[in-house]
Amino acid sequence: KLSLSTISTLNASFSEEVAAYAAAGFDAIGLWEFELPEDDAAAVTALRDAGLEVSNCIPTVPSFLQLAIPGMEGPPDPEERLDAICASIRRLAAYDPECVLCLSGPLGGRSEAEGREIVVEGLRRTAAAAHDAGVRLGFEPIHPAQRETAGFVTSLAAALELLDAAGATDAGIMVDTFNLGHEPDDALLRIVDRITGLHVAEELAEPVPGVRAVPEPDGRAAEIVRAVRRAGWDGTLDVEIFSTPDAFWSLPADEAARRAFAAVSRLR
Repeated sequence: KLSLSTISTLNASFSEEVAAYAAAGFDAIGLWEFELPEDDAAAVTALRDAGLEVSNCIPTVPSFLQLAIPGMEGPPDPEERLDAICASIRRLAAYDPECVLCLSGPLGGRSEAEGREIVVEGLRRTAAAAHDAGVRLGFEPIHPAQRETAGFVTSLAAALELLDAAGATDAGIMVDTFNLGHEPDDALLRIVDRITGLHVAEELAEPVPGVRAVPEPDGRAAEIVRAVRRAGWDGTLDVEIFSTPDAFWSLPADEAARRAFAAVSRLR
């Protein structure tokens, strides 16, 4: 199945995204909570009527430690953030997603030991909340270039170690081809049974931190998709494009969806 994340069409409304994604041929949608309308029942009905399943959901407060991304910082207090994530998990369960994901967030002046303690407790409690809500939790490592802005956990090994320390046996890894393009294929294959979802995007030829392009048929995203497919992973491919106002984010939702669908269709 193929999906498009709503962060890819940042300036469109939820109803515009649903119509555009379905018309482009997508099977599913990746939901960012801050873009959702208040009426969850109506939103679920709209998705069902459009024939769209939900690949993954990103809470409004997505990380245990405060983000350093303009407009997405959220509250500074880790306890407040954790309460918000757990509340989001309970809300987003109504959409029956393949997973709800979370990030570590950057250290923000804390020591690695302090950050680790906060994240381990966060994973323990969010995994329990996800289990109670009947959804799977996905923990997403971040691109090394975004360690100071989005997350200090930047490798599969580090993410798995934290999940294990939290005893979060029901949780898994949200793999992102942009974030984990530096990981060797064999590292990804060793955790294929713990992959909760797959974000697909390409790093720019001249990298800009956090900015992504649609996947290319001969790019790193395609290599990762082929590797995990050969290993037996058959989950949904979710295109997730972070952009700039003069690039992909400038496109109307219908055109963005068509371009994303054409790109990801070449990967399966």
